[in-house]
Amino acid sequence: MSEDTNRIPIQIVESFVRESERIIGDNLVGIYLHGSAVMGCYNPEKSDLDFIVVVKENMTYNVKRDFMDMVVALNIQKPGKGIEMSIVKKEVCDPFIYPTPFELHFSQMHTKWYSDNPDDYIRKMNGTDKDLAAHFTVIKARGKCLFGLAISEVFGEVHEQHYMDSLWSDIEEAAEEITDNTMYLTLNMARVLAWTREKKVLSKQEGGEWGLKNLPEKYHSLLLEALKEYKGIQPEYDMDLAVDYAKDMLSTIQSKRT
Repeated sequence: MSEDTNRIPIQIVESFVRESERIIGDNLVGIYLHGSAVMGCYNPEKSDLDFIVVVKENMTYNVKRDFMDMVVALNIQKPGKGIEMSIVKKEVCDPFIYPTPFELHFSQMHTKWYSDNPDDYIRKMNGTDKDLAAHFTVIKARGKCLFGLAISEVFGEVHEQHYMDSLWSDIEEAAEEITDNTMYLTLNMARVLAWTREKKVLSKQEGGEWGLKNLPEKYHSLLLEALKEYKGIQPEYDMDLAVDYAKDMLSTIQSKRT
């Protein structure tokens, strides 16, 4: 077992699975782990715990309320960025539907909304999410089934066009946003370019390491600082370089989309 795997809060993962089984019951198809926790680069101070929960049918209000109470309580125990999870119906997974409908979603940024007005949250927290195309692709390539049906029995193929559109929607404003979210966007754009060139499904850390081998040397200092921050070390960014990098990367990635 790797050092990164040893740093994953196993008790929280096990509690999430156990309580999901209890609350959702026979409607539960499976629970799947994706993101850094399955890609060998989990950092307790920087990483989410990323779950996809698959159900057979629509969830009632009471079940959603019980489930959200459980997730918020567990999230308090989680270091770093906390839990991020989405619940989807099996029927949207295979054949894959894009943008993907979801039943419920949570990330740490939503804690206050739910705490202040749970009824409003449960009523409004549904719809479609382009990000799920990227999450499902990671699950199929590198994910882990924590409970229920095997990944191959639940998730169909995500069309490359849908995956690319999902990736692009996450970075398309990078030229304006990179000074506020430098580490994430620097590493994320590198992994997006890696996919467009080599069809590699990489973590953010792996994307940065790929960039050091494949991107112009003038950007290596930026990538190294982003990798330092990802590992919890205080970075020293050249923001002019970061903006130039974002513009260059967006132009290059855009050319690969057309």
